[in-house]
Amino acid sequence: AIVLTSKLIDGTFPDYNRVIPAGNDKVLLVDKADFAAAVDRVSTVSSERGRAVKLSLTDGKLVLSVTNPDSGSATEELEVDYAAEPLDIGFNSRYLLDITAQLEGDTAELKLADSGSPTLVRDSTKSDALYVLMPMRV
Repeated sequence: AIVLTSKLIDGTFPDYNRVIPAGNDKVLLVDKADFAAAVDRVSTVSSERGRAVKLSLTDGKLVLSVTNPDSGSATEELEVDYAAEPLDIGFNSRYLLDITAQLEGDTAELKLADSGSPTLVRDSTKSDALYVLMPMRV
């Protein structure tokens, strides 16, 4: 016989809707495979795997860059669907790779606000999974 014991938690579950950003009006659509490959390539310059990758967004273009004082710098440019005002934002490269690996479709959608606010990432064709990504200072 198996005995299973559990304890009910007193209190209320936190409201997860409060951590999902609502006012992110800048939309970036990027090919998931190209984006992941570019993040992986530029982040190899860094000695620390969790180093920030800088994303510089302009009209129709994304420039990914990493600068490491010991081993130099790396830059990669991608054509993307982005029509909002220019934005520079940094993210942990490991988190970017982990999230893109979970997306099922071919296109990743990033909804951004500014360089200090959380970014919402999801598959552009499915909305059943949302990822909230906090930026890093670059």
